[in-house]
Amino acid sequence: MAGKKGGEGLKKRGRACVVVLGDIGHSPRMQYHALSLARQASLEVDIVAYGGSEPHKAVLEHQSIHIHQMKQWPRFLQALPKMLYPLMLLLKPLFQFLMLLWFLCIKIPAPDVFLVQNPPSIPTLVAVKWASWLRNARFIVDWHNFGYTLLALSLGRSGRFVALYRWFERRYGKMANGALCVTRAMQHELTQNWGIKTPDEDFSILLEAAVMYDRRVAAMLNEKDSTEKELLWKEMHDGRHYSYPRLLFVITGKGPEKEKYEEKIRRLNLKRVAFRTMWLSAEDYPLLLGSADLGVCLHTSSSGLDLPMKVVDMFGCGLPVCAVAYSCIKELVKVEQNGLLFSSSSELADELMMLFKGFPDECDSLKLLRSGALEMVSSRWDTEWEEHAKPLISEVMSRNSS
Repeated sequence: MAGKKGGEGLKKRGRACVVVLGDIGHSPRMQYHALSLARQASLEVDIVAYGGSEPHKAVLEHQSIHIHQMKQWPRFLQALPKMLYPLMLLLKPLFQFLMLLWFLCIKIPAPDVFLVQNPPSIPTLVAVKWASWLRNARFIVDWHNFGYTLLALSLGRSGRFVALYRWFERRYGKMANGALCVTRAMQHELTQNWGIKTPDEDFSILLEAAVMYDRRVAAMLNEKDSTEKELLWKEMHDGRHYSYPRLLFVITGKGPEKEKYEEKIRRLNLKRVAFRTMWLSAEDYPLLLGSADLGVCLHTSSSGLDLPMKVVDMFGCGLPVCAVAYSCIKELVKVEQNGLLFSSSSELADELMMLFKGFPDECDSLKLLRSGALEMVSSRWDTEWEEHAKPLISEVMSRNSS
């Protein structure tokens, strides 16, 4: 995926830089920010991020969006002996910091405003603040979570390094000229305990909904049941009736333990239940969601203050969700309206049994949740961005020009 060159021959207009220290293809919210900055704010937009998975087609094809890929930390250095791990903790952020400064201060045209995703906080917030000083620009932080809480998952919350990380995150977060965030709980935390004000967004904003498809996932994938045809025919002939349908679980993603869990699933020797693993493009993923009957989200939050974008995607396609319960998930999942929550595998199993009993004609609970999810589709990203994000960005940019 090569960065696009453009802007020659165009009248000079405002410019924004979207910064993601991660795979831009895995950052749907930042892709939508880039599209909105280009479409609704009429800005030239530079995206500075890592490559990996391909961004949405609309981002790639927009003439005012220019993608600049940074080099990642060399892979062979990831396998250093454990005794050298502390050294890597110092060298990797330094490498990333210098890479960010090179792109933000030299490689791209001078922007009027930087919009940066947090986390990661170090070295991203530091580099963007320095770049904003050097290029006389403003910067806005889009808070997706708190970086120090993610670090605490591996090092423990009481660690000195975690405390130092939190100090940097808070200090440089407060230096920003504006802030956006993803939940009311996070908004409250930023305002009350960090001294950072964010606009009163409607935090249920959804991405553009995919076209709804009537065909079942099983039909789309040509799924084959493990029950032999002769036995199935005999059961039909004998009038045997199942209260539950055959189920196909499609697991998306390409995590490091994918093969391990595929092997575990194979050993289960399940009947009337099949699992498939898939890695889908940005265009194909919503088509899969639109053809499914139920979504399952296993996201748990390190801070308890963020929301899973997967659920946002699912609701955007009118798909009801069963999600792991944690503190602020109820801001998005309304129990018995557009989804259900669970805290254990047995609770999830009970919910699946309840929702799919009598499928497809007599599953009233599932139909009710689907209706609730479809109602949420009426809330669109463009409308909410126009009302809440655009005024903040315009105000921040006007301060810079005055």
